Amino acid sequence: MNKRVFLIVLDSFGIGEMPDAEKFGDKGSNTLKSVSASDKFRIPNMASMGLFNIDDVNCCTPCERPLASFAKVMEKSNGKDTTIGHWEIAGVESENPLPVYPDGFPADVIEKYEQLTGRKVLCNKPYSGTQVIAEYGRQHMESGDLIVYTSADSVFQVAAHEDIVPVEKLYEYCQIARDLLVGEHAVGRIIARPFVTAADGSFVRTTNRHDYSLKPPKKTVLDYIKAADKDVIGVGKIYDIFDGEGVTEKVKTGTNDIGMRESLKLADRDFNGLCFINLVDFDSMYGHRNDIDGYANALSEFDLWLNDFLPKLRKDDMLIITADHGCDPGTESTDHSRECVPLLIYGENIKTDNNLGILNGFAHIGATVADYLGVEYKADAPSILDKIIK
Repeated sequence: MNKRVFLIVLDSFGIGEMPDAEKFGDKGSNTLKSVSASDKFRIPNMASMGLFNIDDVNCCTPCERPLASFAKVMEKSNGKDTTIGHWEIAGVESENPLPVYPDGFPADVIEKYEQLTGRKVLCNKPYSGTQVIAEYGRQHMESGDLIVYTSADSVFQVAAHEDIVPVEKLYEYCQIARDLLVGEHAVGRIIARPFVTAADGSFVRTTNRHDYSLKPPKKTVLDYIKAADKDVIGVGKIYDIFDGEGVTEKVKTGTNDIGMRESLKLADRDFNGLCFINLVDFDSMYGHRNDIDGYANALSEFDLWLNDFLPKLRKDDMLIITADHGCDPGTESTDHSRECVPLLIYGENIKTDNNLGILNGFAHIGATVADYLGVEYKADAPSILDKIIK
């Protein structure tokens, strides 16, 4: 019988500040606590797995007999972004933070980018993705200049209207940025942000986003699973985050709804290895926009989806639900937050009512996946398989 691991990252679903959160400007952040106050928040399946039994989670009612193994996990890498978070989940810790640009990119970088693309640049400041197209979209339409912006994360984002810059051409411009931004300016991600004009005349982003990530600093668990001739199916942003390294099959999504639908199809398939799923809407649609009700409703929809997904799990399957960082919609900040994340591990062969306490390092997850699949891999934190298998 093939072993299958479904590793689901609820992008930005933090459960409370890390001990060093103040250093990142995130003291008091707690994504779970903020969204649990909403009347849209209903997550009985994750509650039954032990989400509210995790150490230091003091919102909502703990389950009397949780159906899963569960833990609070602290990030060891020096960061709070998607790229570093996923790399660590896959077994690789990052000692050095990726560069950020609170005042925009240096003039020499922008000048070189303009020379290479043949187009001028608008904005070059940290900005909300929806606000930047609202404020610069008309000027972009008239001039053809590219809207370049960043955030508190290590990103170089390029927005362009699909009627002005065809999507494939925008991708070409983003690859130019990826090739340019190396060394001291090696940002975690270059992100293509295409948009169109809505019926009411406003500008709206499309699902044609594409990320150009740095390659991980060393091989991750994905590479080792692939080398063992097993499957590594990346759903959503996974392929982009790892720049394709170690991924044997790419499933493009764009929204939580599509990601969940595609994951149901994969649960019906025979494969041998890892299905690594990122559900991005929690972060991009709600966390960054400080939309507490939207975030809570998205979690409720995911939890409801588990009613269809869990019965599809087979005897030798393992389900892992976790996150890569926080993005507390209840604080003034619209950026990621330095938070601990939940770890829920569920399956027929997994111990129930099993509190693993506090784990230091997301890399325990990648190590445990490799261990379960019988793949030799030395992650930056040890496997906890012996603590969760019945």
